[in-house]
Amino acid sequence: MPQSTCITCGSQMPLQLLPLHVEECNDILTESESGTSLDEVIEQPNPPNTGMGELSEVCPICLESYPIDVLSFHASTCGEGMDPAHHSDAASMTRTEEMPGPSVQRLPATVSAAWANEVDPRKACQLFREELLERNYECPRLFLSIDLFDAEEETDSSLISFFKMNNVNWAAPLKCRLRGDAAVGQGVNRHVLSMAMQKLKTGFSINLGCVALTSLFEGEMEHRVPSAAAVLRESNLFEMAGRMIGHSFLHGGFGFSGLSVPVVTLLTGGSTDTAASALTLLDCPDLDHHETIGFLKNTQLTAQETTSVTDLCLSWDLPVPTSTNHDWLFQELLSHAVLHRVRQPIKQIRKGLKETGIWPLVSNRPDVHPILFPREKNDELNSQTVIQNIHWPQPKSDSDEDEDDAVPLEKVGLVTGFLRQFIEEASPKVLRDLLKFWVGWELLTTNLEVEVVTSKYPVALTCFLKLKLPSHYQTYEKFHQDLMMALSSISSGFGLV
Repeated sequence: MPQSTCITCGSQMPLQLLPLHVEECNDILTESESGTSLDEVIEQPNPPNTGMGELSEVCPICLESYPIDVLSFHASTCGEGMDPAHHSDAASMTRTEEMPGPSVQRLPATVSAAWANEVDPRKACQLFREELLERNYECPRLFLSIDLFDAEEETDSSLISFFKMNNVNWAAPLKCRLRGDAAVGQGVNRHVLSMAMQKLKTGFSINLGCVALTSLFEGEMEHRVPSAAAVLRESNLFEMAGRMIGHSFLHGGFGFSGLSVPVVTLLTGGSTDTAASALTLLDCPDLDHHETIGFLKNTQLTAQETTSVTDLCLSWDLPVPTSTNHDWLFQELLSHAVLHRVRQPIKQIRKGLKETGIWPLVSNRPDVHPILFPREKNDELNSQTVIQNIHWPQPKSDSDEDEDDAVPLEKVGLVTGFLRQFIEEASPKVLRDLLKFWVGWELLTTNLEVEVVTSKYPVALTCFLKLKLPSHYQTYEKFHQDLMMALSSISSGFGLV
């Protein structure tokens, strides 16, 4: 192994140990310049050692602990006999430690088996999130600021710039800010993550030379696939999409729904053969290819249909149709039209997912795939589920409280009855808007709070999952009008109308 010399102290050591030595050498130099002598540094007590009475350090190549006196020799030979898989894992963990983090050196954390052994997949997701976020809570926080007075193009540009940053520890604490809105806390984080995921579904207001609204995914609902546009691949926007999905999931947000089942199979590490076996004609977003490949479902082809299929086969270097190869050719053409054309976008999305740190969960727990990539029909809200998760106001028996501002129980019952009626009559879209106004995003929580207060308009304390409703309503029509007005403002903040 090549040797290198420290320019600060002149010591020679294997090249792999130089980064660790430079940190220690700079620390000693800084303390000496601030008035602390080298003797004082040496005389400081060492932290307790968990080994057999010997000081040890971690090899930056294989991440194993070795006594200091043999570490140099080990590092000079480490990696020469390492198998490629282990070397790849070690390199990946080393790169993670180089991402933004605390100023002190942190040893690689031991992965807990709690989430791996948990039977309930949703509970396993929660345990994994808590463990990963806990390991990184001391890291420098990520900061994302959105100006509510910006045009939609500028807002989308801010989101894209944030999620396209490289060498970022995405498991670090997140703080979002809405310039122009006084709201702070977790509610703002939920609002911004919800905004990012919604943009990922509907498209970003960026002009890449063809249309004003750029969509990263195309196709029918439940059969959406990544776009094959070369400009999106070259701009690494699919890697950004993977970071968005993983980051939202990591912070307790919802998954990305509506993707084609074969695409989900490839995204989560499944084989191409498994993905191809699940393909249907609905997974083909190109209407011309969709129609041409569909001709092979016919028992007999007309001359025009035969010509169309033959031209498509020749353009993709596949055999022309015969009377006996319709089924085989149908599957081959469909696989080429769907899977081959999106191979690179899928790789980029998977890379983005891995960068957020959730890949161990995805690769070891196939039962969490429907949570990360749910079906649209399973992602819909219904009125009864929302009502069951609300903590309704209860009469207070504490006589020590100030009764001057207390709302009469009759008014509380009337207004909460209006809210129940509103929820029961609401469409799925209105229910999503209500939850977004209430808690910051559309994901249903189990502890929604309602309070009837003396005020003019409905407001929400998103950080506390609390909806505050005015007590002055006498008719449902007026209540419905004001609440719908509040919900219409969620795109520009938290509806403090």
